[in-house]
Amino acid sequence: MEVEIKLRLPDAAAHRRLASFLAPRLLRTDAQRNLFFDAAARPLAAATAALRIRLYSLENQPPSRAVLALKRRPRLEAGVSRVEELEEPLDPALALACADDPARLGGVDSPIVRLVADEYGVGGGSAPFVCLGGFRNTRGVYELQEGEGPRLVLELDETHFDFGTNYELECETADPDQAKEVLERLLTVAGVPYEYSRSNKFGCFMAGKLLP
Repeated sequence: MEVEIKLRLPDAAAHRRLASFLAPRLLRTDAQRNLFFDAAARPLAAATAALRIRLYSLENQPPSRAVLALKRRPRLEAGVSRVEELEEPLDPALALACADDPARLGGVDSPIVRLVADEYGVGGGSAPFVCLGGFRNTRGVYELQEGEGPRLVLELDETHFDFGTNYELECETADPDQAKEVLERLLTVAGVPYEYSRSNKFGCFMAGKLLP
């Protein structure tokens, strides 16, 4: 179970202000390309499941890393996201080949692909994979520690959809109440407006519009 705090920022100005405030704590910046796969009838989406390939690269460079993930049964309440998640590394060249020929994903030797075939019937000859498309995301990764408090890894996202740009602060945590309190205090001190996210990135992608 992946548990995250998700706080939505209203615009690019708020994102820039927070990025500047957090700059001394920056660990790295990731450029991500996210692609989603399903069968033509979309049985995964109907079951609130998302199969994703995420490619990591520097701008205008071939991907250096790829990850295959299955996320399902998401719940998002008061800025706290809970979702069942399985992840495994994928060879970047194979990931690109699957992006060009989605049906090829069904033949990948992978526990996740086998689970999707067994539980959702997707990936075989009768329901081959198709690529639904995706979006690009630039993620600043920061380390935050307040006094004797827990070390938190913050992820500041600028997500580019075909229909608009979304800005969000995320933090994976085993103690969501405490982490949310720390993040809310941080944003207040930084003078950055925010609200609790009420939808995830995949939901926005599938809706074809920015959701709150």
